[in-house]
Amino acid sequence: MITFLDFEKPIAELEGRIHELRRLSDDDGVNIADEVAKLESKLNQLMSQTYARLTPWQKTQVARHPQRPHFHDYIGALIEDFTPLAGDRAYGEDTAIIGGLGRFRGQAVMVIGHEKGADTQSRLEHNFGMARPEGYRKAIRLMGLADHFGLPVITLVDTPGAYPGLGAEERGQAEAIARSTQRCLQLGVPLIAAIVGEGGSGGAVALAAGNRVVMFEHAIYSVISPEGCASILWRSGDKAKEAATALKLTAGDLERLGIIDCIVEEPLGGAHRDPKGAIARLGKAIGEELDGLSGLSPDELKQQRREKFLNMDGAGI
Repeated sequence: MITFLDFEKPIAELEGRIHELRRLSDDDGVNIADEVAKLESKLNQLMSQTYARLTPWQKTQVARHPQRPHFHDYIGALIEDFTPLAGDRAYGEDTAIIGGLGRFRGQAVMVIGHEKGADTQSRLEHNFGMARPEGYRKAIRLMGLADHFGLPVITLVDTPGAYPGLGAEERGQAEAIARSTQRCLQLGVPLIAAIVGEGGSGGAVALAAGNRVVMFEHAIYSVISPEGCASILWRSGDKAKEAATALKLTAGDLERLGIIDCIVEEPLGGAHRDPKGAIARLGKAIGEELDGLSGLSPDELKQQRREKFLNMDGAGI
């Protein structure tokens, strides 16, 4: 059962009519196939029109949809023989970030990403994808392992931001994020980062400073959440819609600014309507980006990554 967003009310009403007609047809044996087909055509047209003109705030809502694919979904569909690796070897384990070894289309890789959780219990277990310092230090450790063994790194970014709690700050949250970002930039192996939902603040950049950054069509990527921005600039969360527009957080805006390299088109109505189709499209994009980097030496990969991020200043950021 799809959870509808506020702006999808007309879509929900039309889907409800289609469902009711199908139920009546099943109960009474009445052939209403033609009527259902007309309504389905109208539904597809309405969805196409709605999703073609989403505002930045509406895209934020889609990016946060609880039924979008999660890290475990991507691993299950794209990575064979996945072996999770836990702990930062300094403090403990943080399940907001999961990482491990596996095979992507036959090639050994290291995969690291945020996991938000799919229900109340798992969201609490994974802290809603908001990592603590030990999560980023685990990522640093796994990236070091990948570098040592010459394995490409794939990161899947989906976080509102790093956890802002007192304990996290006491254990060096800012330092851990900075070190993780630094480790990304120092890798002598390809790093493909995928923004699959929310790319919030330094908590996202810590895993996304890659050679290539791909982003789902309705994902978001920004220096701060719209609500956080609104609370700072206007002292009110009511201005979140205006903040979303000002932040230039959509895939289209970020591609024009040179922040990301590739937009991955989502199935009609968003990735949450067809998770398998969305995951397959992301896998294709990641595969193409990895192929494009396969011939580069460690020094060339580092230089390409360095130039990519230095050139962002010239994009008007």
